[in-house]
Amino acid sequence: MKQAVIGVIGGSGLYEMEELTEVREVVLDTPFGAPSDAFITGVLDGVKMVFLPRHGRGHRLLPSEVPYRANIHGMKQLGVERIISVSAVGSMREQIVPGHIVIPDQFFDRTQGKRQSTFFGEGIVGHVQFADPVCHDLSRVLAEAARRVGATVHEGGTYLCIEGPNFSTRAESKIYRSWGVDIIGMTNVPEARLAREAEICYGTVALATDYDCWHEGHDDVSVDAVVAIIKQNVVTARQIIRESVRSMVNVRSCQCNEALRFAIMTSPDAIPAATRTKLGLLLDKYL
Repeated sequence: MKQAVIGVIGGSGLYEMEELTEVREVVLDTPFGAPSDAFITGVLDGVKMVFLPRHGRGHRLLPSEVPYRANIHGMKQLGVERIISVSAVGSMREQIVPGHIVIPDQFFDRTQGKRQSTFFGEGIVGHVQFADPVCHDLSRVLAEAARRVGATVHEGGTYLCIEGPNFSTRAESKIYRSWGVDIIGMTNVPEARLAREAEICYGTVALATDYDCWHEGHDDVSVDAVVAIIKQNVVTARQIIRESVRSMVNVRSCQCNEALRFAIMTSPDAIPAATRTKLGLLLDKYL
């Protein structure tokens, strides 16, 4: 049986995975340009892993500068079937205390159109199902792993993705809360959308670092405060990843691996040859 390959995209504070053995650095070219950094491949407790720092080593890329399509396509090139996204977020709920872990199951997109959010275009149209934007099976594994390592975890919730790089105004923060969102971040959209198009399971380990700027009893979000909490949370995130990897089976029982089966609208004979070649890794099994 083919061994599953698990990918980890590390957000703020998680720039490497020291636990890996048989480590190799892989520089990839993709049809969508260069990824954020070299991919780090290795083995964790007998499982093949691929790690990528979302913002690049040294945290060089703004949320809107992250080459999301290249990152996800590169994961696909390396055989990744599941992606664990580790992301720092602000809490929009009193009960989600800085230091807690959230495994969101919904996203609300408030980015401003600056990000390439699909692999389609250039002569081919596709519409993937995205009502449930994360893999339920993977998210359940992440939540159970978080509980086993002793984290305070909130299973489910809506992640509001804003453009950034500025944090919210106080008025925005209060309005977002009125919408019923649970956490706020800057990166998981379009990452989750692209993972679905690439038929890769996607789940988020969100590290709550602050109360944005809505909470009158706490200081407004700032980089120094976020970094302090991240240092604590990253240790927990590493433990969650390791515990999750031990729980995953090779065979996926979810529908993520055939998300494109009925998504392509364009007649195969109408797809330009160059586009068909560009998307071959994603589409060849159907076309």
